[in-house]
Amino acid sequence: MKIHKGDKVKVMAGKDRGRDGTVSKVIPAENRLIVERVNVAKKHLRPTSKVTQGGIIEKDMPISASNVQIICSTDGPTRVGYRIGTDGVKTRICKKCGGEL
Repeated sequence: MKIHKGDKVKVMAGKDRGRDGTVSKVIPAENRLIVERVNVAKKHLRPTSKVTQGGIIEKDMPISASNVQIICSTDGPTRVGYRIGTDGVKTRICKKCGGEL
């Protein structure tokens, strides 16, 4: 996947369109990722031995990786490309300015 944990992304489609957040988890097998404070669902929990107090909690749910774009520090939301350096190291680059992400 072109988006990694810790990247700043902007949601481009869906109910949270326009919101920014940091990627907290990547699920490459499903091409989905979890962004902090985006796509929040309310979950009802029953009190158990692990969770002493039940109730309604808010949980970040996965969002499709195709619905987000990584945020470049100079250009804002952009697509991700790759460049292989002379030393053979593959780096991610911004498609708008060509700068390193």
